[in-house]
Amino acid sequence: MPPKQPELGSLAIQAPSLTPKTVHVSPSTCYDISVFKDLLNQYRKLDDGISMRLNRTTAQYRDRERSGLSGKGDIQEQACAHVWRELVANWSRRKDIVHYCVGVIDQSLDEKRQSLQDTGDDADATAQRRAKAILYAEEVKRNQVHNELTVEDIVRKRAFDAFRSRCRYFEPPMSDVEARKWWDGIQ
Repeated sequence: MPPKQPELGSLAIQAPSLTPKTVHVSPSTCYDISVFKDLLNQYRKLDDGISMRLNRTTAQYRDRERSGLSGKGDIQEQACAHVWRELVANWSRRKDIVHYCVGVIDQSLDEKRQSLQDTGDDADATAQRRAKAILYAEEVKRNQVHNELTVEDIVRKRAFDAFRSRCRYFEPPMSDVEARKWWDGIQ
């Protein structure tokens, strides 16, 4: 059975929206590689615009301080903490999507392999060729989805490096276990 379908919102799109869109990732999302990659690209927008996001967030915290609504700590530290929380949440959502689709595609591939083995020599040559062609197409999809795991590592590392260049003295608090896990895993 494939993993539980992740319910994901438009938090990754980072454009102000009054009506967040919830995306229900289903097996059909995983099988349609263009939809799958488009969804991940939408979620990667935060990583792609990390410098701009840090600039905007710093400006927002500076404006809050001017209006007397500042939090505790230095503006840059608050902005870095805010963007770091967004990055971690976004990375977690993308990881959930990719791992869900990896599970869906792997399960489907295993079922098709088992079906091909079960029919074995009983099926005629044409049916076997057709089954092998379907299996090959499924393996190509599997490779494309699995490649997204590597792409995720690269995108995360690049965003982390950009974040660290602007937030040199920031470290997530020890109490935030998930953020610390991401922090320690990337370094």
